[in-house]
Amino acid sequence: MKTIQPAELAQLMSDGKSIELIDVRTPVEYAQVHVDGARLMTLDQLDPEVLKTGDPARPIYTICKAGKRGEQACEQLTAAGFTNVINVVGGTDAAAAAGVPVIRNRKVMSLERQVRIAAGTLVLTGAILSATVHPGFIWLSGFVGAGLIFAGVTDTCGMGMMLAKMPWNRQ
Repeated sequence: MKTIQPAELAQLMSDGKSIELIDVRTPVEYAQVHVDGARLMTLDQLDPEVLKTGDPARPIYTICKAGKRGEQACEQLTAAGFTNVINVVGGTDAAAAAGVPVIRNRKVMSLERQVRIAAGTLVLTGAILSATVHPGFIWLSGFVGAGLIFAGVTDTCGMGMMLAKMPWNRQ
């Protein structure tokens, strides 16, 4: 997979190069802050057919918050036949820090923070219910813990994917 450093992206943009930059974050994340000129196409709705116009070897850049979803988008686009897909290392956060022009709007709660709140609530609920109602409820805490371990090992978060589909994370 090809990558580009945020400083290189900033240079391309300042040179006036026309680039196709696909932002694969959620609509709420995009609304909060995005690279000027980035096109929103969430990872779960990434449609390579929409991008198939003109030269399949033209560069297509992907960006997310920190890099992982951008990598996944690159893999999907490469599998769909695109030959020049490039991920922005470090995502939108690194791009903004490197001086890439961004558009900032309203502040929202990040998906990562929502996951931490949901996981903590489920673990605490399982612990309280196992102490007060039935010891079997401890499995709720164990299930969430196992999910967090899986998310850490695979760098894929099922709870995050579910939360991304919630109405408050859509526009």
